[in-house]
Amino acid sequence: MNLKKHIAHHVRDIPRSGKNVISLGIGEPDFNTPWHIREAAIYSLEKGRTGYTSNLGLPKLREAIADYVFANFGIRYESQTEVLVTVGVSEAIDLALRALVNPGDEVLYHEPCYVSYSPSITLAHGVPVSIPTFARDNFRLTATELEKKITGASKVLMMNFPCNPTGATQTREELEKIAALCVRHDLVVLTDEIYSELTYEGARHVSIASLPGMRERTIFLHGFSKAFAMTGFRIGYACAPAILTEAMMKIHQYGILCASTTAQDAAIEALEQGAPDVETMRREYELRRNFVVSSFNEMGLDCFKPFGSFYVFPSIARTGLSSQEFSVRLLKEKSVAVVPGTAFGASGEGFVRACYATSHEQLKTAMTRIAEFVRETKAARAAA
Repeated sequence: MNLKKHIAHHVRDIPRSGKNVISLGIGEPDFNTPWHIREAAIYSLEKGRTGYTSNLGLPKLREAIADYVFANFGIRYESQTEVLVTVGVSEAIDLALRALVNPGDEVLYHEPCYVSYSPSITLAHGVPVSIPTFARDNFRLTATELEKKITGASKVLMMNFPCNPTGATQTREELEKIAALCVRHDLVVLTDEIYSELTYEGARHVSIASLPGMRERTIFLHGFSKAFAMTGFRIGYACAPAILTEAMMKIHQYGILCASTTAQDAAIEALEQGAPDVETMRREYELRRNFVVSSFNEMGLDCFKPFGSFYVFPSIARTGLSSQEFSVRLLKEKSVAVVPGTAFGASGEGFVRACYATSHEQLKTAMTRIAEFVRETKAARAAA
């Protein structure tokens, strides 16, 4: 059997990573989890806290989550009935979709977006309906574009702001327009706010769940991976009206039972004592963002300055290459890895995602290599 012919062409043609590759592809903090959080996990093990917890999660953690969400987002949840601790936000997304979606229900989501959204909708037997966002709007979701996609089958709106992959954020004014549409068309909102602590230049994150009439129709999703640099702990949470939390918990208890006790104890420490660490990392990310955005614009690749997350989404249209061609050739010729914009949906064509969660020295080298690649590509195109 010739297995090679069964491998997708775009995968078969990608070279394996070589030596001295600088990866701007993986969306993971380069910081270690702060020591006091790791120490809390160690102490949890030393105390022998290795059994199951409640399906909903440790009561102390749920109380800490409820307090944190109220203090930082202005939304009050009852810790005993409206907070569910999950194995990362990815599980929370899956639980929410499976708890809400019947076969044939349409789930709206903005694009470019996190790669798992459309597959997660499909796995929940829903119909994915993408809403394009545009560079001219700094990749914000607009009520105008949302309204074009709403039909009688629409049931859920998924949102992720600050956004992976674009770094886009939403204004309160636009969120109010979107909220009005959700109320008018009786949509439930899933809002994934995993990057909410990572905003820049004084931009204040606003959760759609905090707006009038939205708490009762919103599932608020958050976690610890990005702002607290705790990706490997796999710990997240969902906050929602009790009837929705109960529906998600039914699925969670049979599929997962509970999140790791060790990770839950570490999460308590993060919420109670981790704010200074988050701010230290946030300031460093902002410096890196400024450098990377300036670098892309100086080499002639238009790149808007995002106000959140740790990604930039520059246009590579001036090179004459597709997103896939640009990414593959950049890796092969200059040993720098970025992600093609099309990985995040068809509307990502003409862009690439670069993650700046890596050291400043690595970023300087990467930007130099990319600038060389752009110059060489433009010169070759001009000579052709």
